[in-house]
Amino acid sequence: MAAPPAALVSKVKKHFIGIPAPLGYVAGVGRGATGFTTRSDIGPARDANDVSDDRHAPPTKKKKKDEEEDDDEDLNDSNYDEFSGYGGSLFSKDPYDKDDEEADMIYEEIDKRMDEKRKEYREKRLKEELEKYRQERPKIQQQFSDLKRGLTMVSEDEWRNIPEVGDARNRKQRNPRAEKFTPLPDTVLTRSLGGETTSSIDSASGIMSQYPHGTVTPGMLTPSGDLDLRKMGQARNTLMNVKLNQVSDSVEGQTVVDPKGYLTDLHSMIPTYGGDINDIKKARLLLKSVRETNPNHPPAWIASARLEEVTGKIQAARNVIMKGCEDNPKSEDLWLEAARLQPPETAKAVIAQAVRHIPTSVRIWIKAADLESETKGKRKVYRKALEHIPNSVRLWKAAIELEDPEDARILLSRAVECCPTSVDLWLALARLETYENARKVLNKARENIPTDRQIWTTAAKLEEANGNINMVEKIIDRAISSLSANGVEINREQWIKEAIEAEKCGSVKTCQALIKAIIGYGIEDEDRKHTWMEDADSCASQSAYECARAIFSHSLAAFPSKKSIWLRAAYFEKNHGSRESLETLLQKAVAHCPKSEVLWLMGAKSKWLAGDVPAARGILSLAFQANPNSEEIWLAAVKLESENSEFDRARRLLSKARASAPTPRVMMKSAKLEWCLNNLDTALQILEEAIIKFPDYAKLWLMKGQIEEQQEDVDRAHETYNSALKKCPTSIPLWIWLARLDEKRKMLTKARSVLEKGRLKNPHNPELWLEAIRIEFRAGMRDIANTMMAKALQECPNAGILWSEAIFLEARPQRKTKSVDALKKCEHDVNVLLAVSKLFWSERKLQKCREWFNRTVKIDPDFGDAWAYFYRFEVLHGTDETQLDIKKRCIASEPHHGEMWCIVSKNINNWRLTTENILMLVAKDLPIPI
Repeated sequence: MAAPPAALVSKVKKHFIGIPAPLGYVAGVGRGATGFTTRSDIGPARDANDVSDDRHAPPTKKKKKDEEEDDDEDLNDSNYDEFSGYGGSLFSKDPYDKDDEEADMIYEEIDKRMDEKRKEYREKRLKEELEKYRQERPKIQQQFSDLKRGLTMVSEDEWRNIPEVGDARNRKQRNPRAEKFTPLPDTVLTRSLGGETTSSIDSASGIMSQYPHGTVTPGMLTPSGDLDLRKMGQARNTLMNVKLNQVSDSVEGQTVVDPKGYLTDLHSMIPTYGGDINDIKKARLLLKSVRETNPNHPPAWIASARLEEVTGKIQAARNVIMKGCEDNPKSEDLWLEAARLQPPETAKAVIAQAVRHIPTSVRIWIKAADLESETKGKRKVYRKALEHIPNSVRLWKAAIELEDPEDARILLSRAVECCPTSVDLWLALARLETYENARKVLNKARENIPTDRQIWTTAAKLEEANGNINMVEKIIDRAISSLSANGVEINREQWIKEAIEAEKCGSVKTCQALIKAIIGYGIEDEDRKHTWMEDADSCASQSAYECARAIFSHSLAAFPSKKSIWLRAAYFEKNHGSRESLETLLQKAVAHCPKSEVLWLMGAKSKWLAGDVPAARGILSLAFQANPNSEEIWLAAVKLESENSEFDRARRLLSKARASAPTPRVMMKSAKLEWCLNNLDTALQILEEAIIKFPDYAKLWLMKGQIEEQQEDVDRAHETYNSALKKCPTSIPLWIWLARLDEKRKMLTKARSVLEKGRLKNPHNPELWLEAIRIEFRAGMRDIANTMMAKALQECPNAGILWSEAIFLEARPQRKTKSVDALKKCEHDVNVLLAVSKLFWSERKLQKCREWFNRTVKIDPDFGDAWAYFYRFEVLHGTDETQLDIKKRCIASEPHHGEMWCIVSKNINNWRLTTENILMLVAKDLPIPI
């Protein structure tokens, strides 16, 4: 087929020519071509019908003319502003496209950049302007800063005399209107001329009377006929007085309104339940369902009644509980609840009804007796109850408690017949009977109740009370054998408890017999000593001293050669017994344990404290015969003679001791005696001889250096300390005394060097660190002291003396935190506990301070500083009784340690002072914590 001619093809019109391109069409995009936009596309030359840049955006709908007019402006008055006119954007017609957003972002970045360039200059200028403004107009705080600094010089009296702030102006200046005259309004005058009525109140009767205007009403018109408004105010006061008189007693003039009852009545008008009402409704509905499902379930009725009671509907509660009683007449819980909810008069009727339904209920009878107000009525109820329930022990006891002794004895005789198995009733009857009848009663009780130990112990107490001491042990032995035969388990703890009760009742022989019979029951031979000592301590802690004494006596009979038991018994007698009992025990002790020096010394000291010096010498001579060349006995004899001013005898004893038993302590005591008597040359001579024999005994060197310091021979003392440290480098007191001597010689650097050298020789030693810290503190180097304290706590983290010092090195606000850290590290250290007590004292928390002082002296009674601070505290804040109590406790403890305590007690001038005198001296010089 031939192709058509070209002219024919050119005349055929394409179907898409002249038709607008579809939305989003881009020519050539199917062949991979990309569209582009020229400048003419976005300028004014762009045709209105061309496709927009946002080719995928939906076509904008052309608004109608009416809608454009409606959207132009909101002409409501609330949308009008005086400056900008009616609300609305001026540019709401113009679209905000992406180009606008990008331009705004660019401008914003430019502004931010420019602002950063000018920021430093702007802040500097603002600061200068502010300083200039403050110079021209200073703050009140700056204006008075110099005057405020001057307030530090104001004394306490000047502060008190500062007058109170008030208005210094006169009355006319304060209230300028007070002197002005205010004319009476015309309305008042016209009303007084009209025909209206005016009410007035009679102050005597409180009756309000009415008078027509135009007449003179009482109290309203002045003699001149003018209306006095002051009388109106007085009338108001009169009305108030009448109301007050109505609630006052006409006889005494006192108010009859009970303020407590008034408030109670107001409170009762408010619902007492504060929960959600919906919960109440749900609970009420649920309980109703329970009652209807099972009406014979008493707890449902009780719960329902209590729900109504809680919500304040007491009458509804009574109705519910009575309905429950009708449905369950045999439930004593329901009747008791009904009686509780009813008033007293109605409750009696309810209980009477309950008794008719349940005559054998003990609780209902007791409730009926409680409702009676008179004793006669209670007796009548109980006797009626016993007719119905004769075997109720509870009813018998309640009835007997209301009777006189004679009537009670008659009732008890009947009670034991009805209740033969009640131990309490038998014992009560035995107490009310005579001796012979009581023995018969107890015998009958044993026949009826062969398994109870209380009947046997009561029989033993009865025999002891009537002087039959020999029968006590027999009864107790027979009790154990009888109870064992009847299958009763013998429990040691229960029998020991029975012995303690017997002692508290005053039956000493019975308690001793009980202890003797039961002490060895069921214990292995190897456990006897340990178990018996624990039993003795337990009895002593319960103040049962006779029981503990009986245990010690039995233990010593079983172990007569045990020195530890004799010592514990001796300390027990010293703390809880008399001097005679202690000396008697010690005589037996030294007979069985003659080689025990402590027992000899305790006996000699007891005689010496009693003032019997010859007897004390005799005991020491016997002790010396049993223990020849005993250092302790030698020194005890020397102390006895020196304390009684027999210095020549003491010297002879020491001379013999040095010849026969030349120990370092004997040499030291010899030198100390001469030092105390101020024979310094003799003391130095003895010390030099002793140092040659015992060069490694540090106390000899220390005494020699102290005596040389007392003689003011500082160079020689310095040489002595240095020589001593070569022989005894581990003696901490020598390092400390040498450092203090250098500090006294104004050689602070040397003192520091000595202590540092001591710390190198004796690492982890808190005493040397403490002395170094105190030297810096005394020199005024507080910062260095704090730094050293931190290092010391790192090296010795559990040293209580360092923590106690660190607490008060801190400023006041940080002390409490430091004390908490100290207690975490050293919970039971007496130095830390004492520091905490002083901290509470400085904060004036007196009760807490007293508690912590008590805790401190209880943990370590040998710590004298705690006793001294405690006594000082009670002198300032306590009473005479508390001071005397602290003094007695301190004397009984005989403390020997503590920094402040040893400064006084080891002063050579105070060598003959007693514990009481040392306590007074130490407490006198103690500073008050601040």
